[in-house]
Amino acid sequence: MNENYRALTRAYRPQTFEDIVSQGHVSSTLRNAIKNNRLSHAYMFCGPRGVGKTTMARVLARTVNRVAEDVDGEALGNTLNIVEMDAASNRGIDDIRSLREVVRVPPQNGRYKIFIIDEVHMLSKDAFNALLKTLEEPPEHVIFIFATTEPHKVLPTVLSRVQRFDFRRISVDEIVPRLRDIAQKEQIRIDEESLHVIAKRADGALRDALGLMDQAIAFCGTKIEHSELLRALNIVGVDELFSFMEVVREQDAARGLGMIRELISSGTDIQEFLVTLTEHLRNLYVACQSDRLYLVEATDETKKRYQAQATGFDEEDLMRMLHLVSEAQQMLKDTRQPRVQFEILLLKLIHMNRVRDLGTLLNEVRELKKKAEDQSAPITKANGVPGQQQESPNEQEEKSGQKRQNPEPSSVRVEPVREPPSETNHANESNRSSTSGSRTPGETPAQDSGAPAEKEPAGKESTSGDTEDDPFGRPSLQTLSNGEKAEPPFGAGPDLEGATPQEHYTDRPVRRVESLEELRGRWPDLLGHLEEAAPRTLYFQLQRIELAGLQGKELTVHADNEFAQRLLEENQTFLERSMKRVFGVSFRISCKIQRNPEKKETRSPFERFQQLQKKDPHLKTLVDLFGAELDY
Repeated sequence: MNENYRALTRAYRPQTFEDIVSQGHVSSTLRNAIKNNRLSHAYMFCGPRGVGKTTMARVLARTVNRVAEDVDGEALGNTLNIVEMDAASNRGIDDIRSLREVVRVPPQNGRYKIFIIDEVHMLSKDAFNALLKTLEEPPEHVIFIFATTEPHKVLPTVLSRVQRFDFRRISVDEIVPRLRDIAQKEQIRIDEESLHVIAKRADGALRDALGLMDQAIAFCGTKIEHSELLRALNIVGVDELFSFMEVVREQDAARGLGMIRELISSGTDIQEFLVTLTEHLRNLYVACQSDRLYLVEATDETKKRYQAQATGFDEEDLMRMLHLVSEAQQMLKDTRQPRVQFEILLLKLIHMNRVRDLGTLLNEVRELKKKAEDQSAPITKANGVPGQQQESPNEQEEKSGQKRQNPEPSSVRVEPVREPPSETNHANESNRSSTSGSRTPGETPAQDSGAPAEKEPAGKESTSGDTEDDPFGRPSLQTLSNGEKAEPPFGAGPDLEGATPQEHYTDRPVRRVESLEELRGRWPDLLGHLEEAAPRTLYFQLQRIELAGLQGKELTVHADNEFAQRLLEENQTFLERSMKRVFGVSFRISCKIQRNPEKKETRSPFERFQQLQKKDPHLKTLVDLFGAELDY
């Protein structure tokens, strides 16, 4: 074993701004500040792990103090002018107090004394407060550089005194060239697919990528093959993902359950597989349109495979599958049977109805509906009654002439009809017609309850409209069996302005209410109308309300409780119709709460108890016998 061996993360740590990957916005700013002599006294480097925060701080310190290139970046902390601290282990106020003492000492050689504090968010609140004054007005020879992965935990008073730089995650396309260069320098043979696997596994951190590559070299040696790399890092390969989705596309449940058994037997973590499956489904969705293929982080060969497999799925199906897999990841954290949940997920993906099948079914339904409409084109009558042929204008004119030969007078008495006349009724009507001539000379048709009404004289046109029977064999609404007009039965017909049909056909005149005084005088009429028609609770509450004001059609009333207010609001429509029938106009009720000004009882509970004893002798006897007292 080589005693001088150093991990790749340490051996290939950048020494200059140009070596730092994917942080050009920070490097260019700092180089311009050094060039123009506009260095700040404090910097804050924020970002995820492994993206170069501490490395950038060391490069800045090296460049400012012009440290020789033979001095390693890790050895900068051993110099007198560059001090590195770990806030996780030096987070107390005593550590900051000692730091303030060191700050006063000028640099031994060089221009600045630089303090690099890593994971600065770990400092306590008291330590931050002790650092504030020194941080705001440090000596001219001091530069503070803070690095943190959680800037939200740093006090706002500290953030306002520094220049903040946010580091971004490193993409796969930027990590792969760096790994390729290091592999060439280390004389390691590795294929492009393996480089992409390591880069994607690193999740945006170059330091993690170098650590994974170190692990792969230790397992595979100087020649890294894709299959061996997957075993070394326990990573789900793209071949397994493509095979899994091929099973879903073919809807082969038996083969899919066998594949799950093989995955679990090989030690594959189910949660890890679902994470990679989510990314695979996302890439398939992107690959459905070739113009979005640049969003897929993979080799060119793998992108072609994504395009080929995406043709077997619709975008809507992939979105539903993404939703199912995401739900399974959440459920898998709490279940005691992860394998069963994994199998349930597979069966859902397999048996899920496809959008193409649903579209075909809808098209067939539309075709059937269209054929049914074409075959059963309705031949309707002029009045819209289906099943009857439309009459010509001549036929309508002949029928209307026949009807006008025996019209009814407008003064005919109208009687309600509650059921269609039967054959027996026809017979009874015929008997009444035959005996109608035996009436006395002064007897009118109204005096004979069984006699039919008089017929209209010939030639007089009826004003009651069409009298034809309806298509269901019943007489029309206004026609009796003997041809006389009748009123529709109660509860039938249109409800005109809130009135029931029975009241609409009644000729009883209603005087319209126009003032509040008149409304108060006629309010008992409304209560009498509602005594039987309204619920008892509403009736009693209406007796207790007070009419306060009338403006236009808005009636303001006062109630002494919230229950009455809510009851009136819920029955607003019913009350408006009732007022329309009684007053001739409907009012919109606006109820307001107004407590009755009653005198409050000022007696104490003991005094009231004494009063009750005086009123009830039995209570007095109980108190005297058992020594009862008032329980407060």
